[in-house]
Amino acid sequence: MDTRYIRHARRHARGAVQPVVIAILIVVAVLAAAAWFLIIKPHQDLVQADAGGHPSTPVASGREAPPPPANVEAMSLNQLLSEARRAMNEQRLLAPAGNNAFEFYLKVLQKQPGNQVATDALRETFPFAATAAEQAINQRDFGESQRQIDLLAKADPANYTLTILRSKLDAQRKLMDREQQLAADKEKQQQLAAQKAVTDKAEADKLAEQKAQQAAAEQRQAQQARLAQQQQAESARQQASASAAPAAGSDAGATAGTRAAVLVKNTPPRYPTAAMRSNQEGWVELAFTITADGSVNDVKVIDAQPRHVFDRAAIDAVTRWKYQPATQDGSPVASNKRQRIEFKL
Repeated sequence: MDTRYIRHARRHARGAVQPVVIAILIVVAVLAAAAWFLIIKPHQDLVQADAGGHPSTPVASGREAPPPPANVEAMSLNQLLSEARRAMNEQRLLAPAGNNAFEFYLKVLQKQPGNQVATDALRETFPFAATAAEQAINQRDFGESQRQIDLLAKADPANYTLTILRSKLDAQRKLMDREQQLAADKEKQQQLAAQKAVTDKAEADKLAEQKAQQAAAEQRQAQQARLAQQQQAESARQQASASAAPAAGSDAGATAGTRAAVLVKNTPPRYPTAAMRSNQEGWVELAFTITADGSVNDVKVIDAQPRHVFDRAAIDAVTRWKYQPATQDGSPVASNKRQRIEFKL
């Protein structure tokens, strides 16, 4: 192919593209100029003419919200628009209640329905205000969220965003209710578990105490049985000694009808609880007087091992014993006796 033809075709193609690019740039420039003169500039002039205004995008301000005007109802349109502009600059779109841009603009529309500045401001800032309401929902400030949604509904009741916000608010409320219910159920389960642990411990302690009391009772019964056997053996020995004594002699008149006291009723001593718990054993030796009527009197501790552990139990038991009193010349007389009482487990 002829190279001259190829170069000619390339130059022809570049020449065709350049007019198209230039035409596109001219169209874009014309549209930008038309937007400026037909939309942006008239809107700015209208804002300046009404001594108020609104931004499309709120400007953040680090200042705290000023107190609300004292008498909003008595304010003029220009004053309301000025307060609304200040609230917008400080990002007080929906809060605090009574001192936010939406309430001021809505008040303007009450005084002058169809006010273009208020209408445009509410329409353009609606998405930003909806975002602020969504943040209140996410923070679970349900009362404030509902108030802000109601305020948005006054500005644009047919906006679909309200349906989304109401659904999110309802979902957050249900989620919080579930979380609170789960927390309440968990707390109740913990309380029931704690109560069961206390009840189980009390039952275990009661059972252990019953077993300890039963063991102590069995030990007391065994001790009392041993003591009874000891007393019976002592009585038998004393009776045998009395029977073997001389019955007559050259001075039989002095010894006739004389015999020692004989035990007829003995009461086993109570094993001290403290000694039983500590598995402690011992003995007590007593001296006492058997009166002419067979009762025991003037009981004294002669010796004991260990001291002061079994003394009281031994004295209480011996005091309740009954004897057939000793006799002299056939008549009952008082006599003295010593007795050792063993305490063994």
